[in-house]
Amino acid sequence: MRFSDLPSITGGTILSLYQDQVVTTLITDSRKAVVAEGSVFFAISGERHDGHAFVRSVYEAGIRQFIVEHNFDLKNYPSANVLRVTSAVRALQQIAAYHRQQFSLPVIGITGSNGKTIVKEWLYQLLASDYNVVKNPGSYNSQIGVPLSVWQLDPHHQLGIFEAGISKPGEMEYLEGIIKPTYGIFTTIGSAHDEFFENRQQKINEKLKLFAHVKKLIYSCDYAELHQQIKQRNIPAFSWGTSAEADIPVRKEAGGLSVLWKARWHTIQFPFTDDAGIENAMHGVALLLLLGYELSQIQERLMLLRSVSMRLEVKEGINNCLVINDAYNNDLAGLQISLDFLAHQQQRSKRTVILSDILQSGLEESKLAQLIAGKVAASGVHRFIGIGNQLTRHREYFTMPAVFFSSTEEFIGSISQTAFSDEVILVKGSRPFQFEKITALLQRKVHGTVLEIDLGAVVHNLNFFKSKLKPKTKLMVMVKALAYGSGSVQLASLLQYHRVHYLGVAYADEGADLRQNNVVIPIMVMNPSPESFESLMNHKLEPSIYGLPVLRELIRFLNGRPMTIHIKLNTGMHRLGFDEDNLPELMDLLAKHNNLRIASVFSHLSGADDEQFDSFTTLQAGRFQAMSMKLRQILNHNPLLHLVNTAGILRFPQYHFDMVRLGIGLYGVEPVAAGSSLKQAITLKTTISQIRNIRAGESVGYSCKGISDTERTIATIAIGYADGYSRAFGNGKGIVLVNGKRAPVVGSVCMDMTMIDITGINAREGDSVIIFGDTLPVTEVAERIGTIPYEILTNTSDRVRRVFVAEGI
Repeated sequence: MRFSDLPSITGGTILSLYQDQVVTTLITDSRKAVVAEGSVFFAISGERHDGHAFVRSVYEAGIRQFIVEHNFDLKNYPSANVLRVTSAVRALQQIAAYHRQQFSLPVIGITGSNGKTIVKEWLYQLLASDYNVVKNPGSYNSQIGVPLSVWQLDPHHQLGIFEAGISKPGEMEYLEGIIKPTYGIFTTIGSAHDEFFENRQQKINEKLKLFAHVKKLIYSCDYAELHQQIKQRNIPAFSWGTSAEADIPVRKEAGGLSVLWKARWHTIQFPFTDDAGIENAMHGVALLLLLGYELSQIQERLMLLRSVSMRLEVKEGINNCLVINDAYNNDLAGLQISLDFLAHQQQRSKRTVILSDILQSGLEESKLAQLIAGKVAASGVHRFIGIGNQLTRHREYFTMPAVFFSSTEEFIGSISQTAFSDEVILVKGSRPFQFEKITALLQRKVHGTVLEIDLGAVVHNLNFFKSKLKPKTKLMVMVKALAYGSGSVQLASLLQYHRVHYLGVAYADEGADLRQNNVVIPIMVMNPSPESFESLMNHKLEPSIYGLPVLRELIRFLNGRPMTIHIKLNTGMHRLGFDEDNLPELMDLLAKHNNLRIASVFSHLSGADDEQFDSFTTLQAGRFQAMSMKLRQILNHNPLLHLVNTAGILRFPQYHFDMVRLGIGLYGVEPVAAGSSLKQAITLKTTISQIRNIRAGESVGYSCKGISDTERTIATIAIGYADGYSRAFGNGKGIVLVNGKRAPVVGSVCMDMTMIDITGINAREGDSVIIFGDTLPVTEVAERIGTIPYEILTNTSDRVRRVFVAEGI
């Protein structure tokens, strides 16, 4: 496919054709631009970002082919190929659909409310030994993700497995035309995205459009609504379930299921016991039966199924390193995702990749090594460590500093831990290489209590709040107090990547730490002091000036040197800020000292989260507008105005002004009802250290306070008040989750340990315990001791390890 072919495929118009090239790489995100001959950048106009704003930077990076939605000044792009279309997303889909038409291999299409990615990955595990399989990387199942996934199709592939997700009507027809599945799997039907459909029936019908031309559709007929719609549409089906109508009747047995196949009942065992896992695996059983596999063969493969790591983990490493743990799967598409993620970790200046051989790729060894070397080089990696015979045999393709080992054991035995320092290390390996041993070697050793931050949920919440803003309204995100306890450097780097306009911190040393970790976007310091002025200057931090004394001190310190500052007004909260009667002197000082550039004027609402204070909020907003207008009159520019916090973003759109400040809502904590649109981003978890039984009348913990009135089972968990788990949770006020069941705290909370009552709960030593998270919200935990989520989050001590997990960021 050449660029000159694209008008006939998309219906677009060529605006410029400098040099006709083969189309090799499709790019939709300027931050992930792969500079290679044949790359095409799609300038997508979205709800939050306009890709046309990044055409210049992509061109300067070396990309020379563009698909755009409107005209622009071509004389600034003299060597570019440019195609104008009505919709860049639709053009992307049309190009991928045309590419799909060039291949006649069988394709499995998967949709449903839940389990799509798990089913896809398990099908890959079940079939990869027989086919060269191409599949979506991660959960690339959207209107953009599906065409990018199908674009991977190459002549050496023998089977495609693609998942498709939709969120509203009218989307699935496009994805069906791209995937063109031979066989289909409908996993489940549930409540996800219900709000965008008139009813459940409409959602089922929309999803079923993926299977308009399949030979067979596999599904569980125990979903009655789904079963009925499939029968009404006369889709050729191959069902399983407990219903007598199923093509494969099943019944539950101890340790697994029995299936009726070829007039005989057969017991199938699974390497897991949860209902969702068994349901997902049964779709694979049904497909393999349909393809002609014997049950004995299927049973062998089922027992080899392994859990699917759906996300990357970022952990603190030895010698001030960061370790990106992706040690459980390895394929070319997944490698590109991991390299993209590595490239955006700016907290350290050096980046290292530890990679195993990629198994079952279907590519000839030398070609595969060339592709890997090219991807690694394009990602700006400073050092490459290859493990496996294939990579070792083709080391000549790796031009950056590189070393090679035949096995994981050889690497561990040959490399000293001191060989890694102040760098970001991506650890990515195929399962047989057991790279978890490498991760354990490189990870900083701390106790088992961890604060897990889901970066995918953070991005979801960020986009939710962005959706509440007008296009020109800017966004400041507060990352003070270690980003509400979650770890400010990693969060700040993520926010910078997602083009937040400003960050806010409480003190200069917080801002300096971000600067030292390569965070370059503007940072406002809320509470500066004269002792911090030098640090503010050295690290290009912007102080909030809230009173005449601190302003005079800053003017003396600067002695005419320029600095960007922010003016804080007191409109009724009476914490920090200039009062109205300070304005004449403030205005006089600002007029005399034009070395001070005023970036913004702001204030803080006292009760934005509570409707009983709405009249006072209105009063504050009026004061703010009047005071800020007076300041603007004496300045030679219009500084940004900002007033609202997280609650105000949701409740007072009329007071968004030029910028808003997002705080705790970023982490999924709702200061006001957000319609359950937020995702919990932070989970505090620990482990059970010991379990014992006590008799009636025996006590637990200090001061003999936890006296039992009956026989009980007590577990000691590895968290205490030194970790930030307050003593106020003692004696039954606190609860935790053990294997999904609530367990109350018994006795007093100790410094390093806490005892809980797990009577009647199936648990073992070493099991995970949730202190707060998605299923035990931090708001509920805070209410139990009469405090607020802010205090619970920020109390989590530094000795608790922060683990960042990433999916779809």
